[in-house]
Amino acid sequence: MTALFLQSEIENPYSFYQKMIEENPVYWDETNQIWALYSYEYCLEILNNTNAHIPAFAPNPNLNEYASRIISNLARLSNGIQHEISKETAGLLFSYMKTVGINSIMEELLQENLSKKINWVDLVCKKLPILTVLKSFDFNEVDSLFISENITVLVKIMQPNKTEEDVELINTLSEEIYLITEKHITELPFYESLINRIAASYSISSEETISICISNLIGLFIQSYDACRGLLSNSLLQILSNENSSKKGFDKIWIQKMVVETLRFDPPIHNTRRIAVADIQLNGITIKKNDPILVVLAGANRDLKQFINPMLFDIERNNSAEHLTFGIGGHECLAKYFSIDLAADALLYLLANYKNISILENKIEYEPMINARLPKAIWISLL
Repeated sequence: MTALFLQSEIENPYSFYQKMIEENPVYWDETNQIWALYSYEYCLEILNNTNAHIPAFAPNPNLNEYASRIISNLARLSNGIQHEISKETAGLLFSYMKTVGINSIMEELLQENLSKKINWVDLVCKKLPILTVLKSFDFNEVDSLFISENITVLVKIMQPNKTEEDVELINTLSEEIYLITEKHITELPFYESLINRIAASYSISSEETISICISNLIGLFIQSYDACRGLLSNSLLQILSNENSSKKGFDKIWIQKMVVETLRFDPPIHNTRRIAVADIQLNGITIKKNDPILVVLAGANRDLKQFINPMLFDIERNNSAEHLTFGIGGHECLAKYFSIDLAADALLYLLANYKNISILENKIEYEPMINARLPKAIWISLL
């Protein structure tokens, strides 16, 4: 029995997760030499455990200085004091984001296709999040177009294993996007106060602080793409497929409930990884120092001990927000509220402007990924 599989190769991973919660909530995968956690209780315990760290990427001598700098400075990949610095920087960047009208971006994207038959994933999910972040920081149209068109390649920087072709593309794009972001960030009105605040709080050089800020702004580009693409896809699928999700009388509150319950019921991110930096006791088992851990968030979200009737999609559930999709504790996803609001606004625009939306395919295919369940395409008709 293996804990690692491609989402493209399994029709319903949730039945497997449910079985593991009941029989092996803390499971040693001998084949892959990794601990897999499935129950809500144990996933939560590890996410909050200070002895469970984000695994560090193995140094890649083929990555150039820009790619290496971005990876080393991202809050998502760091631990200890480096994580505190990067997380505060990313949090401040989020606080400086301008409010951007989602409706105008949605209108532009949907007007690109006049046939009223669209691939929701390619036309909206892969473009709206990154364009929203770029516009909120006043990037010009030329730079926004370049970054948004290349974000699919840039996110490969987060993959632990990269092909030679990946590395070559990442190196080229990392340098270009780093320099574009560096030039732009110095022109923002909050730039000096941001740099001074981080440098003073942690007694680090201005040069290092600038690098951390640039890297984490690029991290917001990557995170917006990762966090929002699948959420926009899966939320729409739930709206179109759930008999109890009538669109009559919908409003933003109703749609937000749909989005939050989707995050529990059918999340885009299914698992995350940790590594034990000291022995950890769990369910009477010792997870030894240096053992890798797979935290199956999507399994925890359907744990009967935490959620009543967990296999039922219910937007009136009183504890949907207790899902673990965005993690929890020190490494909780900073794009949490941004992702929910963006998805709700985009879906509200869609439902308000198109009265008859129907899905045009019977079976959804998923990307060949282990950690995320992302639809390759969702063809819909808009009338």
